[in-house]
Amino acid sequence: MAAKIRHIAFRVENIPAMAAFFEAGFGMTNMGERPNGAVDLSDGTMNITLLPTTTPGGSHPTGIDHLGFTFDDDDAGKAQIAAAGGIERNTVGITGAHYEVKFEGPEGVVVDLGHWVGTAPVVEETVAAH
Repeated sequence: MAAKIRHIAFRVENIPAMAAFFEAGFGMTNMGERPNGAVDLSDGTMNITLLPTTTPGGSHPTGIDHLGFTFDDDDAGKAQIAAAGGIERNTVGITGAHYEVKFEGPEGVVVDLGHWVGTAPVVEETVAAH
């Protein structure tokens, strides 16, 4: 079962300035602010979330924090990720805006399975081999 990338999370120091950059520079729509100050943006297919660099648990470097994939069947997706060696860590944000289950890959890289505000559903597509 194929998943589609639907989410990119960036850690940024100035969320309003970065949100304005994505809106003006790429025509993204501001979908709203989360209680933690993060902002969700959408192009109608993908969600970009701007996360603060400073959190109660410490600080994070600026840049891409993690990616998120959407499956048409979450349970089958979880099983597929686990079979590939992913370790399920925690579930975040079960709200109308987003939902994600965090997995850790073989090198400690965090990848999400989830659904985010402003994203397109997964549909079967045929990709021609080159």
